[in-house]
Amino acid sequence: MMRIEERVIKFLEEQPYRTFKPKELSRQFKIKQADYSNFRRMLKRLIADGKVFKYKHGRIGMGRKSKQITGRLHVKSQGYGFLVRENIDKDIFISHLNMGTAFNGDLVRVELFADSQRGRNVEGRVVEVLERATAQFVGTFQESKYWGFVVPDDPKVVRDIYITPEHKNNAKSGQKVVVRLSGWENEHLNPEGEIVEVLGYPDEPGVDVLSIARRHQVATQFSARAEHDAATFDERIPAGELERRLDLRNVVCFTIDPEDARDFDDAVSLEKLDIGLFRLGVHIADVSYYVTPQSNIDQEAYERGTSIYLVDRVIPMLPERLSNQLCSLVPDEDRLTMTVLMDLDENGKLQHVSFHEAIIHSRRRFTYEEVQQLIEKPVPDDPFSDIIQSMYALLKKRLARRVRRGGLDFGSHEVKVKLDNTGRPVDIIRMQQLDSHRLVEEFMILANTSVATWVSKLRQGNAPANLPFPYRIHERPAKDKLRVFVDYLQALGISTVHPKQLTTPKSFQRVLQQIDDPDRKTLVQDMMVRSMMKAKYDTENIGHFGLALKYYCHFTSPIRRYPDLLCHRLLKAYLSKPEPSQISRQWLQQACEHATQREIAAQEAERASVKIKQLEFMEQFIGEKFAGIISGVLQFGLFVEITAYLVEGLVHITNLPDDYYIYDEKRFMLYGQYQNREYRLGDHIIVSVASVNREAQQLDFEIVE
Repeated sequence: MMRIEERVIKFLEEQPYRTFKPKELSRQFKIKQADYSNFRRMLKRLIADGKVFKYKHGRIGMGRKSKQITGRLHVKSQGYGFLVRENIDKDIFISHLNMGTAFNGDLVRVELFADSQRGRNVEGRVVEVLERATAQFVGTFQESKYWGFVVPDDPKVVRDIYITPEHKNNAKSGQKVVVRLSGWENEHLNPEGEIVEVLGYPDEPGVDVLSIARRHQVATQFSARAEHDAATFDERIPAGELERRLDLRNVVCFTIDPEDARDFDDAVSLEKLDIGLFRLGVHIADVSYYVTPQSNIDQEAYERGTSIYLVDRVIPMLPERLSNQLCSLVPDEDRLTMTVLMDLDENGKLQHVSFHEAIIHSRRRFTYEEVQQLIEKPVPDDPFSDIIQSMYALLKKRLARRVRRGGLDFGSHEVKVKLDNTGRPVDIIRMQQLDSHRLVEEFMILANTSVATWVSKLRQGNAPANLPFPYRIHERPAKDKLRVFVDYLQALGISTVHPKQLTTPKSFQRVLQQIDDPDRKTLVQDMMVRSMMKAKYDTENIGHFGLALKYYCHFTSPIRRYPDLLCHRLLKAYLSKPEPSQISRQWLQQACEHATQREIAAQEAERASVKIKQLEFMEQFIGEKFAGIISGVLQFGLFVEITAYLVEGLVHITNLPDDYYIYDEKRFMLYGQYQNREYRLGDHIIVSVASVNREAQQLDFEIVE
C-alpha cells in the first residue's frame, strides 16, 4: 500500500499548477483530527527535503513553474539581504519586503521570481525558515500599560520582539535584556519571545560590554562540572612525568607578553651551539596533559573555540585554574611544555627541527616594552641582554627571508582603550608594532610552520596517507574582490595594476612599497585585508597565501585556541607512532569549521566592544575639531577616520557644503555639480564631532576644512 508521503506527492504531481492549504490536503486524504499534527510534520519534512514546495500564505504545491533553493540569509544593516550559497559566486538578492520570518544568518528556502539582467543579482523571497542561526537576542526592554517589547541591539534585526507580561522576567523598562524567541509564524505580526536574562541599565558599569558578549553568544561562566574538574588537578608534577620528559630546566627561557597579560602560553630560548648554529627553543604550555578528549573541560573548550579579549575583560577558553595557573608559564615554576627545538645557521635558515614533551623553568616574565628597551639599548650587566640581542639579530635575518619569499606584514592597526575603575574610557592609544612584537611573532610562525611541515612530510612519506591534521589555510583572493581593490588603488592615485597581476603575496608587497603616507598606507592595508579570503582551519592543506607558506598550522596558543590543543594531541600521537589517530578526519573537519566560526564571532565581539567604548569616549568632544582621512565614499556620504584614535564616523551627504553632490563609484569620490568641490578617498580633512549615538552605534562628523 502506498505511504501517505508518496500519495501526497503523486496527488500534487498530477496538479502541478495548483497549490493547497494543509487543511485542504488533510481533507483530501481524510486525515483524522487526532492525526492532523503528525500530518503537518510530514508536510514540513517533504518541504525541507525539497520534494514539495511552500508558497504564500502557507500553501503547498509542486512548484513546476518556480525554482526554490536553500542557503544562509545575510542581512545588511540597511534592511535588505542576500542568500549566500557555498561554491556559488552569485548571491540571491532579498528585499526587506521579502524576508518573511527570517533573521540574519538563518538557513532558509527561497523562491526565485526575477531573472538576472544587466549583471544584477537574481531576486527571491523567503518561503521557509529551515534553521535558526540563533534563538536569543540582546536588546532594550520597553513596556507600555498593556504589553512589552524588546528593541534588538543588532541593526540587522529590524523587528521588535513582543513580550507578554508573564514572560518579562521582572525586567524594567529601559533595561538591557536577553530575549529567547518563542515563535514567529506570521510575517505580518511581530515575533514573540520571553526574557531569559536581565543585564541591567545601559549606563551601569560593564553592561554595555556584557550586552555585546551575549549578542555574540559568548558564555561568560564555566559550568560547575568544568570548574570542579579544574580544581581537582594536583599542582605537583608526578615524578614519572618528570622522568620521561626532556628536562630543559637548565636552559634560560622567558616569556614576552603584553603588560596586562595573565596567561602565558609560550616561552622562548636561544643557545649558541659549538657547530656554529643557533638553537631556538619555542616552548608551549602542554595543555593536552591536563585537558583530555571528551572531558567536561574539553567539551566546553570545544564549544568556546577561543578565548575572547573584550575591552574590559578576558573570557578564557579554559577555566582560570588552568589558563592562569597550572598551564601558564609563570616565572620560577616548573611547567610542562610541548617544545620545538630549531637549529638555524647564521643566515637564519632552518637546518634541523625536533619536537619534545619537555619540562621548563621560566626565568623571567618580560613585557614587550621591556624587551624593546633591551633591543634599543643593551644593558651589559643584565643577564638577558645578550640573549635578546642575539634573538634580535636572528629576527632581522628571518624577516629578510620573509620579505624575499613574499610574506606580508600588515603591522598593527589596533587601538587600546584605557578605562577607569568604573569602566569609562579615559584615553585611546594607537598601538605601535615594536621589534619585540615582531620577534615573538616570527618565532611563533617558525614553530607553527615546522610542526605543519613535519606532519605533511610524514603523510607524504611511508606513513599512512590518512593522518588527519588541523591546518591553518589562507586561500588566494577572489577575482571580484581583486577588481574592487584595483579600483580602490586607482582612486588613491597609486600605480595601477591589473587584477591578473595580483597573483602572489609578493605582488601585494610591491603595492605597499609604493606608499609613503602612513595614513594612506593604513587604508590600503585594511582594504587589502578585506580583498583577501579569511584564513580558516581545514584538514586539507592548500597553504597560507598571506604568509607565503606551503605548510602552516596553529600550535603555539593552546591555552586560548582549541585548534592548537588538537594540534598538540595529534603531534604527540604521530611522534609516538605514525598511524591514523582515534580522531576521524570527518570529526576533525567539523571541529575546524566550528573553530573558524567561533573565531569570527570572537573577532566581531572584540571589535564591537572597542567601538562602543570609542563612541563613549568621543561623547566628550562634541563640537571639537580633529584631523582625519577619508576612509570610504558612498552615495550617502563620506566615512572619515580620525587618525589619532582610529575612530571612524560619517559625514552625511546632507552635511556637506552647499551643492548638489554626485557619487562617482568608480573613482571613490563625491563631487559638487556647481561649485566643483571634490571629496576623494584618501583626502586629509579637518572634521568636527557633530553627534554620538551609542545605541545606534553612530558617530557623525561635519567638515570644517
